[in-house]
Amino acid sequence: MTNALMASLEPQLNADMPEMSPGDTVRVHQRIKEGRNERIQVFQGVVIAMRGGTTPGATYTVRRTGSHGIGVERTFPLYSKNVERIEVLRKAKVRRAQLYYLRDLQGKAARLREKRFLKA
Repeated sequence: MTNALMASLEPQLNADMPEMSPGDTVRVHQRIKEGRNERIQVFQGVVIAMRGGTTPGATYTVRRTGSHGIGVERTFPLYSKNVERIEVLRKAKVRRAQLYYLRDLQGKAARLREKRFLKA
């Protein structure tokens, strides 16, 4: 294949795509189509897994605790046209790439230690 064709097949990186990693609390604004109507739905939670690096099939999983303490997880494609924007609300200090152990924890036990940055 030619270089121009290869470049067109690579995913287009969004300039507004924030730097995120597992443990971050994010707010994902996703476009939802219902018949003819289109709306933005917000899903806020902790990134518990990222897979695929920067390949076109890369995904990230966000987990939040819904009503009555029931956990809800959603997996979003990293390069989706339906994701309007991603806001990183907090960054956490974690020692794992996948935080699946959070599924078994609830309440204060499920908290993550926040990263602290020194102002220069």
